[in-house]
Formats: sequence, structure tokens, C-alpha cells
Amino acid sequence: MKVLISVDMEGISGIVHPTETNPDHYDYERGRALMTAEANAAIAGVLDAEPEATVWVADAHGPFRNLLPEQLDRRVHLVRGRPRPLGMLGGLDEHTDAVLFVGYHARAGGGPAVLAHTMSDAILDVRVAGRSLGEIGLNAAMAGHWGVPVVLLSGDDAACAELGDLVPSAVTVTVKQALGQAAAVAPHPEKARERLRQAVTDAITRRAAVPPLALAGPLDVEVDLYGPYMVDLATLVPGVSRAAGGRTVTFTAADFADAYRLVTLLVQLATIKPG
Repeated sequence: MKVLISVDMEGISGIVHPTETNPDHYDYERGRALMTAEANAAIAGVLDAEPEATVWVADAHGPFRNLLPEQLDRRVHLVRGRPRPLGMLGGLDEHTDAVLFVGYHARAGGGPAVLAHTMSDAILDVRVAGRSLGEIGLNAAMAGHWGVPVVLLSGDDAACAELGDLVPSAVTVTVKQALGQAAAVAPHPEKARERLRQAVTDAITRRAAVPPLALAGPLDVEVDLYGPYMVDLATLVPGVSRAAGGRTVTFTAADFADAYRLVTLLVQLATIKPG
């Protein structure tokens, strides 16, 4: 079997502040080490359940170059760098049997939640068929488009609740309790990793009981952007229209894969500053 582990950073136990997740800040190296160790715990859990599994790990935070390759379990395939097909789900294909979300965070507007956002600070909300989806929902539905279930998520309590609402039968592992955007209560990182490893083993063992999150097209998508100039750029994309209110753009996607690609493009366009 093939398992994809998508590893983000904000939901890692012990991490609460942007200085720990941003490559330009002083505490980032500590954050990278914590992220890599938690990824290794998840890998060990998969291989405890299925020793012959093929495990792919997608570095899914920021520049997608955070995990320390030389410290990662040598039995895995690491997907690293950007841009790349499927973004945070790099490595996902029709041969994948299960996806795990490790170190994930709640969507923008969710809270109290540690470092909550949706893809970037430029995105205030993404609604698909009227439902607000953050990175958890968008990535779970993208996996579901391929017929692949998300069987586990680790992160703070808000992130766990978010996946629980979308996929009630998935396993969730709370590695910290959010007190706010930059504060949490967490166990020692080694205890969090022990809990994660056991939960991953359980999730892989019972993966057949977890259905994919499938959203059938066509799908109406609304994206709320932070700045008016971001809307101006977004409307240059064929099929994207400005909605009433000045900060929202809309489009209709044939299926979820098209919706996911276009939302990802809008995130990148939003990084362009006015001349």
C-alpha cells in the first residue's frame, strides 16, 4: 500500500509563534527540528501497522523546504520544493491508499486556534458550494477527488475539530490545546510523538472505515481576499468575477481538482504587490 503524509508546521506540538515557522526568524531551526521529529513519529506509526507500506512525505509548509532530509526516516520518499503539482499534497496519485495530515492548523477565522490561516494571510475565506473550507477541508476534498481518504490529522484542538466535522470517522490527535493565535498548552514533544505514533497505527489499521471527502462538481467557489488590488489581479484570470462587496471573487469549477488549482493560483497572485 501507499501512504502519503502531508506535514505542515503550525500544528506541531510545541510550536505557537511565527518566529518558529518563518525561515527568516531566529527560532525557525527549532521549529524545523520539531516538525521533522513529529513526521518521523507518523512514519513509524504507518510502518508499525504496515511494515511493507510505501510511505511518501510531502513537506507542506511555506516554501516546502522545512523538513530536515538528513534527519528524516530513511525508508520514505520526500517530496520537497515548490511550485509543484497538488501543492501540499505533492505525491498524491491514483495509487495512494491513505493520506495523513500532520501538524495541520485551523482555517482563517477559526478559533481560538494556533496560527490559524488559510494558505496565506491574503486569503480571508474560501467557500466551496457555500461551505467555508481551510487548508484541512481543501486538501481533504482534493484527496477525495482521487478517491483517497484522509484517515488522520494531528494539530491543536481546533484543527482536530475541523477535520472531525468534515470526516467524523477519521482519527484526530490533539497535540496542544489552543489558548489563542499564538498561545497553547502542550505536553512534552516526546509524549506528543508517542501519542501520534500510536494513533497513526490505529488509523492505518482501520483505514477502510474512513470514506473519502468527495465533493461532486460543478462547484461554485467564493474567495475573500485581503486587499482590493488582489481582487483586481484575480479578475484577470478567465472565469473569475468580482462579487459585490469589493473583496470577494467567484468562479465555477467543473470539479474539485479545477477548484483546487485555481484557488492555489489566486493565493500566488495575491503575493504580487502593486507597482
